[in-house]
Amino acid sequence: MTGTSTRRPTLAQIAETAGVSISTVSKVLNGRDDVSRDTRAKVDSALRRHRYVRRGTALVPEGRTVDLVLSGLDGSWPASVASGMEAAAYEAKVHVVISVARTASSGDGRPDWVDRVLERGTAGVVLGLVEPAPGQLARLREAGVPCVVIDPLSDPPPDVVSVGTTNWAGAYEATTHLLERGHRRIALVTGPSDHLYARARIAGYHSAMAAAGLGVPPELIRHGTYDRASGTEQVRALLQLSEPPTALFICSDHMAIGGYEAAAGAGLRVPADVSVVGFDDLPEARWVSPALTTVRQPLKEMGGSALRTLVRLLNGEDIESPRIELATTLVVRDSTAPLG
Repeated sequence: MTGTSTRRPTLAQIAETAGVSISTVSKVLNGRDDVSRDTRAKVDSALRRHRYVRRGTALVPEGRTVDLVLSGLDGSWPASVASGMEAAAYEAKVHVVISVARTASSGDGRPDWVDRVLERGTAGVVLGLVEPAPGQLARLREAGVPCVVIDPLSDPPPDVVSVGTTNWAGAYEATTHLLERGHRRIALVTGPSDHLYARARIAGYHSAMAAAGLGVPPELIRHGTYDRASGTEQVRALLQLSEPPTALFICSDHMAIGGYEAAAGAGLRVPADVSVVGFDDLPEARWVSPALTTVRQPLKEMGGSALRTLVRLLNGEDIESPRIELATTLVVRDSTAPLG
């Protein structure tokens, strides 16, 4: 990254100098009145000693650091999001620190991801597939650290900006693609039922089936965990039904690849015996044979959009809408065919 600036002292350093907690430093910086006069004086003295410039006195300078906190680092999803965010950060002349959202066990004394963010004195945070607890969001607010969430698992609070995709429209288009090829018994394999985007994809699937005048038997909807093994497990169960589906809409490329394995284990060919549509358009979708028809999520664009939105928040700009949705696109390859 380019850009030069004096390294900003962390809240942990200020707290150590003042002999107080990080949260107390945050309260002083945010003008809270639940801090005693003596404690406030200690914190102010420590701020002066470290030459700390309070946020809000000027735009945060180039060379600032922001955090990308992910649910995990395995697989192509986090790599794609991080790639898009890094490219946007380079253009904005900011640094990116990538970490995993580890939550400390009660009483073990180890810091959680919020502690680490505050200790680094980071300017802002982007969360990817991470569900922040209300208390964690409160701590970020107290420290004046804005937050943007990519693919929120549930509806974020009104003051938290999120970046996602048109999950309902993507599921509707995928299901319609299969219907147009003559399939009527179409199964859906998606993620946990309490996830926001899983609910949107289920709704899009139901709407497409209803538009075709079709009901959905409950046994045709299965919930996995977005990994390959759960895709294999859920598709194996579907193919063992007395009347198995002729097509599968699987809401994760990783699970869809697991579905390929289940089909092969049942002696079925894709797409001659069963058509498959995935969701994400990860690089693996092009590598498997047959190449996977899938709903493209613009993951790199999501990472870039989240970073640019975070920079706007840091610069005090108004965000037109707290919910940013980027369009999905159906990418047709070789894993779907007309019903024979």
